[in-house]
Amino acid sequence: MPHPHMLGLLRAACLGVSASLAIPFAVPDALAQQGAATPSPTMNTIRQRGALICGVDVGVPGFATQDNQGRWRGLDISYCRAIAAAVLGDADKVRYVPTTAAARFTVLQAGEIDVLIRDSTLTFNRDVQLRLMPVTVNFYAGQGFLVRKALNVSSARDLDGATMCVLTGATLELNIADFARSTGKRIGTLLFEKADEAVAAMESGRCDGYTDDTGSLAGMRSTLRTPDDWVVLPEVISKEPLGVHARDGDEGWRQVLYWVDAALKSGEEYGITKANAAQLRSSSNDPFIRRILGVEGDFGTLLGLPNDWGFKALSAVGNYGEIYEEFFGPKALNLPRGQNNLYNKGGLHYPLPFR
Repeated sequence: MPHPHMLGLLRAACLGVSASLAIPFAVPDALAQQGAATPSPTMNTIRQRGALICGVDVGVPGFATQDNQGRWRGLDISYCRAIAAAVLGDADKVRYVPTTAAARFTVLQAGEIDVLIRDSTLTFNRDVQLRLMPVTVNFYAGQGFLVRKALNVSSARDLDGATMCVLTGATLELNIADFARSTGKRIGTLLFEKADEAVAAMESGRCDGYTDDTGSLAGMRSTLRTPDDWVVLPEVISKEPLGVHARDGDEGWRQVLYWVDAALKSGEEYGITKANAAQLRSSSNDPFIRRILGVEGDFGTLLGLPNDWGFKALSAVGNYGEIYEEFFGPKALNLPRGQNNLYNKGGLHYPLPFR
């Protein structure tokens, strides 16, 4: 390998810069240590503790709810389980911490949870002002309105003078204010800490409807006493890319979270399912499948994980399509995939390649 100063001279020559003015191009330490995982204090803490602490919603069907036995279920819960399987080799080694919209980011900043996977929108202010790390999107949504059919409205533009129940601590109230201002409408808000409190107020007539992201609206409608009395209006008034948040400053942990998400989506892309992962691991000749499942390449070593981390994650929860089908599909909330399909099926999910 040429000396770093020679690299600087070669680079200067290619750019047409005088060699006397060229700044030596130093090779970063990271390049000198190719193959070494980025150290992750968060992952070290998780391993010492023996469990992942995952911040989730207090209860939204589709994303995170508890069944009659107290077991957590949902899209976000499956992500927590996949991460635990990849890092600890056991999807059950998760401690779930329910967080309200108002408290969720404070809990993450304070180090009370390792990761926040709670139907939370990735935004500029949460990245730059709150200094959190927006890792990846696991659900594309937009803010919509669930209203009583008796209002006889067919559009969000017909809500002039209406009052909507809204969760505090989210971007929902700002989005309504922006929508009302841009359309010249008056839409009032009634604020609540928890979704179940807001829905109860809506059903009792204290407000005319409830507003949230479209995935949450589908879930909330299914819990109402008479779901057929309510309708989700067709418009969405905002972009709500929901996903995974971590604390700033731990790049190794961000990489693990990002690539677990990519493995779940790539699993769907390459036909790896919860049922066939083991069989494909032993028989597939497809290089992408073999890399995802840890048969070849050092994609675990590079993350500070065992090389079979992708296999463990997919074996524990299935691929992204399977997870969506279980919690949002026809036998669940009957919410069409739409934007949440893979890129090759008209959606927005586009996992980066394992190579």
